Amino acid sequence: MTIPQFTFAILLLLCTPGPTNTLMALGGFSRGWARALPLVAGELGGYLTAIVPVTTVAAPFFTAYPQASLIAKAAAAIWVLWLSYGLWNAEKKSGRGVEISLRQVFLTTLLNPKALIIALVIMPRGAPLELLPWLGLFAGLVILAANGWILFGRMLGRTERFAIKPVLMRRVAAACLLVFAMILTTTSIQSLA
Repeated sequence: MTIPQFTFAILLLLCTPGPTNTLMALGGFSRGWARALPLVAGELGGYLTAIVPVTTVAAPFFTAYPQASLIAKAAAAIWVLWLSYGLWNAEKKSGRGVEISLRQVFLTTLLNPKALIIALVIMPRGAPLELLPWLGLFAGLVILAANGWILFGRMLGRTERFAIKPVLMRRVAAACLLVFAMILTTTSIQSLA
């Protein structure tokens, strides 16, 4: 794979709406750009924690045992469903808004099926030192895309023509996460058939 092909494929995945991007946009909406920047470390850490071991060690395992990827998808669906529930009910539990945490972004990204797609399909195979240039490029692309989602959320929070209440934004994010969990569950069930 060439560098332009790699860059295009990664950016296409990272710019596609998903659970991590939903949290990043919600973080930008509720915190603003500068205060949401630490969430980028959670996203990057989650992706690298998933991608490096899968690319360097576990790729043959996933190829030999496709059921393992089903288990990973099921775990991701459960986590995303739990996040959706938490966002929907945040104000009922605490009486105030929910704050997106670094841990939530890290775990959501770690369990994000995009990480497996990147590790098994896009990222070249090889020893960790051989992958360093690719991982460096990947890290830069994650930082770029994450900032884009944070700024998107921030722009939604700053609209002057109509006000978006934080509870509405959280409910929309919760609904998006519920849809993602349902898609993960459906694809897992279909691959069993």
